[in-house]
Amino acid sequence: MLFRQLFDPETSTYTYLIADRATKFAVLVDPVLEQVERDIKLLNELGLTLKYCLETHIHADHITGTAKLRELTGCQGIVPENAQVACADRLMKDSEILELGTVKIEAIATPGHTDSHNAYLVNGTHLLTGDALLIRGCGRTDFQSGNAEVMYDGITQRLFTLPDETLVYPGHDYRGQTVSTIGEEKQWNPRLTGRSRSEFVQLMANLNLPQPNKIQQAVPANQRCGSAAA
Repeated sequence: MLFRQLFDPETSTYTYLIADRATKFAVLVDPVLEQVERDIKLLNELGLTLKYCLETHIHADHITGTAKLRELTGCQGIVPENAQVACADRLMKDSEILELGTVKIEAIATPGHTDSHNAYLVNGTHLLTGDALLIRGCGRTDFQSGNAEVMYDGITQRLFTLPDETLVYPGHDYRGQTVSTIGEEKQWNPRLTGRSRSEFVQLMANLNLPQPNKIQQAVPANQRCGSAAA
């Protein structure tokens, strides 16, 4: 497996390039519109064919690069089941597996940040957590039908039951951290460690965070797979 972690500094978004070395087929997870040129350049340099753009959820902080990448490469756009995205080529439901040669990407439904959100377990070792579980944190739950109770259940019952050595690759990081493990997050994540479900819900209800700068543009654009308004 070829695995690359890419970063958009404006929105602190991680995009992941995953490819099968034998077939040279690739997937981009959570691509960012402003980074399409970078991503295409890397695909070309590595001799890869982009087959899929895969979203963890409908983002509120950046516009996806899926529409542009689909236009340039002919790839398919995939979003979690229940996402309100009519333009997607495919919906990916819980426990469904996307295969790229020897690379297997399993969807793990982890709603709560939004009402349709998947984490993706790659070859049983690399967990792309999107905006559910972050390094020493978690995604917010105060817009886009977010639900702190549902998020707590998804993280503790679905993600924290994976092996401790499972690598955690988040959708964002705002402090320069790149990777963690399930074992670390179970022990050291301040939003989750030692907190009951009700304590977590109370914590999330009192974060008082500002709205993402791009939310008014990003959400409707991402419901069109990143295309400009008609």
